[in-house]
Amino acid sequence: MPRMMFLPGLILLMLWTFSCTDDSSYPEVGDSENEGIGDIDGDDDDGSTVNLCLHENTDGATSRCLQPTMPAEYYIEQSLKYFDTLDVEADPKSIPEYSELVARWEWPPWLLLTGFGKETLESTAVILREYDPSTVPKRDCRAFDVQPFGRCYIEFDYGGRSCPIYEEFTFNDEGKMTFIEAWSDLPGMLPMDDEDIWAEDPAVNRLSTRIPGLGNSEGLIDLDGVYMLEAENSDEDVAEFAKRARDQWTYWFEEFQNSDDDLYAIGCGW
Repeated sequence: MPRMMFLPGLILLMLWTFSCTDDSSYPEVGDSENEGIGDIDGDDDDGSTVNLCLHENTDGATSRCLQPTMPAEYYIEQSLKYFDTLDVEADPKSIPEYSELVARWEWPPWLLLTGFGKETLESTAVILREYDPSTVPKRDCRAFDVQPFGRCYIEFDYGGRSCPIYEEFTFNDEGKMTFIEAWSDLPGMLPMDDEDIWAEDPAVNRLSTRIPGLGNSEGLIDLDGVYMLEAENSDEDVAEFAKRARDQWTYWFEEFQNSDDDLYAIGCGW
């Protein structure tokens, strides 16, 4: 999701703000009226139940220790509301129920950790609607009974140029969004095989199911907890996430400075 890539002047504005305070490749597309509840399936191809729950019933539980507590329509609605926050034609008051420690991770070519904390996501959305406007006219969001409960294929539109994205949403027992994970929907950039349209293979390489804390009832991450420290020692992606979350703006700005000159060309196909 290339929403965190914008002109240097806007970068300075953001840093100041936080210091002070043809779609044939797509599955069938739903719309803002929540069409397409879709496949709700937590089983592997051979019929066995996928179980990637670690540290169950502890503060360090991983996300697949949780079961849905809301109807499928709720997870679809919340996923769609997330894209409303980035769509200048949507109601600006349409905001999902965020956890206080919600995190957004955007895989390359995007900029990895692009938000940590409810205030960060809500404030940057307001700034981006003003200075980097887009619409999100194509949306297909589905609900699943294993985490991530919300999964979407969408297209951003930047003045007539589209950018296809696959995005997933993790939730806690209260129905609050705890983790957002995004990939460019261009060849070779998705985490699943072509035939696994909704990333249901347990071998899919996603970060949300490996971060300790997303599977406790509140879905709260403890960056300095023992489970996080243990995970950092065994999982390079978790270690990278934790490092960036501890000092998000320093690492985000560093990532921006070191990024390719035209990330849209790589991630959007422009």
